[in-house]
This record gives sequence, C-alpha cells and structure tokens, in this order.
Amino acid sequence: MENPWPYPRWIAHRGAGKLAPENTMSAFRLGAQYGYRMFECDAKLSADGVLFLLHDATLQRTTNGHGTGGELPWSALSQLDAGSWHSRAGAGESLPTLEALARWCLANHFCLNVEIKPTPGTEAATGRAVAELLARIWPATAIAPLLTSFRRDALAAAQAAAPQLPRGLLIDTLQPGCLDLAQQLGCQALVCNHALWDAALVAQVHALGLRALSYTVNDEWAAQRLIDLGTDGIITDRVDLFSPTR
Repeated sequence: MENPWPYPRWIAHRGAGKLAPENTMSAFRLGAQYGYRMFECDAKLSADGVLFLLHDATLQRTTNGHGTGGELPWSALSQLDAGSWHSRAGAGESLPTLEALARWCLANHFCLNVEIKPTPGTEAATGRAVAELLARIWPATAIAPLLTSFRRDALAAAQAAAPQLPRGLLIDTLQPGCLDLAQQLGCQALVCNHALWDAALVAQVHALGLRALSYTVNDEWAAQRLIDLGTDGIITDRVDLFSPTR
C-alpha cells in the first residue's frame, strides 16, 4: 500500500467506551485523559436538520427521552439528560451536536471517525449532511475525519457531497461483493467485526489499497491477534486497558 494512513491505530469507541455516558462530551474528554487521540461517534439528523450524537434509533436506552430521536427537533433533543442512565456522575449530560464534537477535536488536534447512523429512511440525507458539515468546518491542513457507515446510501451521499473526505464501509458479516461495494463507494477502509479478519482477508483488502479496521475490540487476545495480522485500526471500549501508544 502506497497511500499513507494518517490515523492512530487505537480509536476510542463512542468517546470512552463504557466508562462514561456514550456519545457525550464527558466521554470524549475521558478518552482524551487516557491518552486517546482518535474518537468514534454516531451521528444522526434531528427532525429540523441538526446533526447530533446518538447510537440507537430510539432515545430510551441512553437518555430520559422516548421514541425515535430523529423525529424530534433539536430544541427538544437538547433538553434531554443523556447521562443519568450511566451513573450519578453523568447526570445532566446533554446530547452533543456533531459540530460541537468536531470543533473540540479540531481545537485539540484529535482525529475523528464519524459513523453515519441514520434514522431508517434518512440514509442519503444524513450522509449528505455529515459530509457537508465536516467539509465546511474541517481545514485542509488537519487530518480529515473518517466517515463510516453500514448503510450504502449514506456513504454514497457522503461521497457525492464531499468526495475528498475519506470513507470506510462497515460490515458485520462477510457478504459476497462487499469488497466490490467498498471500491464502488470510493472507500479507503473496510471496518469489520474483528472476528472476521484472517490473514487472507487482510492481504486481499491491502492488495486493493484499502485499510483494515476492526470493531469493537475489548480483549487483549483479540487485540494482539489483530496486531499480528497487520491490521490498521482498532476501535475499543477499553480505553483503560489498551494504551494508545502501544
């Protein structure tokens, strides 16, 4: 592979994994305290077009709200408590906007992996909005954010809106044609469930000029296996277990 890969190997999942309320600013700050310099987050669109951080389609697991997050306006989403479910220390944490996280990463010279996590039915709109926002605020002198998604339409819309931003195709099973799809979408990476990688797949992906990234790796044996295989990136919840400088 001739193309340089500018990102750290270790990527903090949703900020700091399970140590803080996921996808909140307190989680990203905690991940940074553990030395992490690249962060993964989940982005979706509010009903009035604001990009905010939330993994699930619905609100109840990680906030005190109910129903589908993408069906509410930002004025309502911004009032939710996104931390009490996790711990008393997290009480009162709010849902961040993607722009707030992006500007925090830029101010601290951190790298960002944005998973485009659309509310069902908004795949193209969400992919386009994520790409347009990041293309607008991210300076060309900084390491570009990596945009990933399981959703083909979301990545295609991001590619059309900001082709200069790198993309990665997320997969949880090795379906026929997935490498062809990654190439069609102009991806720079394949981001797999870590159990899918073996030496043959790593070699195949690298031969295509793609990078091999893994989620969500929380055990020492699994991390070492991926390092030994020569993969390029590891997304983890265990910011307290894995030193990002190893």
